[in-house]
Amino acid sequence: MKIFHLPDLGEGLTDAEIVEWHVDVGDEVVTDAPLVTVETAKAVVDIPSPFSGNIVRRFGEAGDIVETGKPLVGFAGNGEQRVDAGTVVGKVEASDERLEEAPAVVGTRTAGVRATPAVRALAQRFDVDLSIVSPSGQDHTITRADVERVARRLEELGPAEPLRGARRAMAIRMTRAHAEVVPATIMDDADVDAWRAQADVTVRLIRAIVAACCAEPSLNAWYDSHSNARRVLERIDVAVAVDTEEGLFAPVVRDVGNRDDNDLRAGLDRLKQDVIARRIPAEEMRDSSITFSNYGAIGGRYAAPVIVPPTVAIVATGRIEKRVIAVEDRPAVRRTLPVVLSFDHRAVTGGEAARFLAALIAFLEQCR
Repeated sequence: MKIFHLPDLGEGLTDAEIVEWHVDVGDEVVTDAPLVTVETAKAVVDIPSPFSGNIVRRFGEAGDIVETGKPLVGFAGNGEQRVDAGTVVGKVEASDERLEEAPAVVGTRTAGVRATPAVRALAQRFDVDLSIVSPSGQDHTITRADVERVARRLEELGPAEPLRGARRAMAIRMTRAHAEVVPATIMDDADVDAWRAQADVTVRLIRAIVAACCAEPSLNAWYDSHSNARRVLERIDVAVAVDTEEGLFAPVVRDVGNRDDNDLRAGLDRLKQDVIARRIPAEEMRDSSITFSNYGAIGGRYAAPVIVPPTVAIVATGRIEKRVIAVEDRPAVRRTLPVVLSFDHRAVTGGEAARFLAALIAFLEQCR
């Protein structure tokens, strides 16, 4: 049996969820015919058959998660004989046996929990995460009654919804960011009362990020925590946060400093359409140099957005509102835009961040 393994679907993608098989065991397929549709953290991808042959085995079914480089499908004929029944998280066919594994847990926090070995064993038996249990015992110790109370409550609530696709990837990225990045946030308001009603806000904000990167290039950078080194990047590739029902995506608009407004708008529209259709190429979702989030289009004034390594900065904007501010020493009602900058304090100083924010706001306030 020749084994076809799940190919590398892009940098940073360690696995994929099987969405739909296009072949059954016993089918004859030809090279490049549709084999299986999988969903990665970034897109839905159709995988073609690597060669012609007869299908004799499928490693996993719809809903199963397969790791990159692990067996995906077996073809009749001579070739690699290795079969790894532990490649899929979920139900896996392996001869006449069935292996059950739980989805991987992201970021448990039980190390600092106070509980006796007997209570920990009880929690394991009831499948209760001790990190979510409020202790009632002496010295904040979790008791047997605490575990039983939470177990009853979880039973009432029913089974939890496993995170899949983009939401699962977001949980992993945010866990890494929380564990690794040293975040700091500064914020201010830009007076945008002079903006025309028909102004393309997103394009204008990307232009402001370009101006800020030119004034303070150290925020358009990657930080390598293993070598404690940074790389200041010349090209500005902005990851733009896009909110969808499936989760948060951040497609990358390339080389924004060398594109005109019409080209930027066309690129943004195309990326958004690809994200919504879940057909965005993996290469369009990686290697950004800085991130932008316009959460104010939904609601909210200020935030503390999360920096995703290896980048060191994220710019975010809140909702434009009319506020009373001082103009030439007199109170005036003006439209203002909240602007937030979160940065990784390991690689960026407070002064660099403040200069970046000042340049960004200055650009916005000069726009008409």
